[in-house]
Amino acid sequence: MNADERAAFLGTGGTGVLSVSTDDPAPHSRPVSYGYDATDGVFYFRLALGSDRERADLAGRTVSFVTYDHTDAGWRSAIATGPLEETTEESIAIETLQGLERTHIPLIDVFGTPPKEVSFGFYRLVPTDLTTRKEAKTEI
Repeated sequence: MNADERAAFLGTGGTGVLSVSTDDPAPHSRPVSYGYDATDGVFYFRLALGSDRERADLAGRTVSFVTYDHTDAGWRSAIATGPLEETTEESIAIETLQGLERTHIPLIDVFGTPPKEVSFGFYRLVPTDLTTRKEAKTEI
């Protein structure tokens, strides 16, 4: 996809899967909602957290984020990798506020608990690698 197609596909937000490496054989993967700032090429996440330790464990960790869609035009996907940054850090707070103004992170209730009762942390991903693909139409 070119830059315009990528921006149109990612929009200002949607859903995907965020994976964090672990000591276990399999990564820790969870469905998440995201916001995307096409101006700066940054992803924003509102992640449900169970404890302060869990929050500390995420900051600085390299993650992989995947989003996918299938339409009449065919399938599209994006894979972004890089370190998660906690948005409360002073060094990125102003950039984050400006970027969040250009995004929309859907609020999705997948917890069985009302979202207002869930503890959330806000993170951003400035991808070190962003790969997009689309279905190639071939004539038979």
